[in-house]
Amino acid sequence: MEKLITGMHHVAICACGEESFRRAVAFYTEKLGMTLVRTWGEGDKSAAMVDCGGTMLEIFAYADTDEPRPGSVLHFALRCTDVDKVLQVAVENGCPVTMEPTDICIPSNPPFPARIAFFTGPTGEEVELFCEKG
Repeated sequence: MEKLITGMHHVAICACGEESFRRAVAFYTEKLGMTLVRTWGEGDKSAAMVDCGGTMLEIFAYADTDEPRPGSVLHFALRCTDVDKVLQVAVENGCPVTMEPTDICIPSNPPFPARIAFFTGPTGEEVELFCEKG
């Protein structure tokens, strides 16, 4: 069987507010020694990725009360080499697509091009397929 997934790319968490976001980024980088890789957005729309040693932790500052509660996992992202092919396998196995394959460039510092897609996994989990470009 062809190996379609090459690892875990990132897990995304919700800090639910700018102050909580700043504390989270400081904790993971200054206290636990993780490396800040990129940031984007401003205020309550800030986000960051920190390197956990082979897997990233993506932190969002969402303050909207409709978003998940603080500390909740938003999604996990699987690193892959062919987003479209993996999504096809997911669909063939009954997983609904929540976002079709899309080329993006996160306007971060430095810019972060990728191809992504989302689907709902077998137990209701939100799964992102993530292929870094460049």
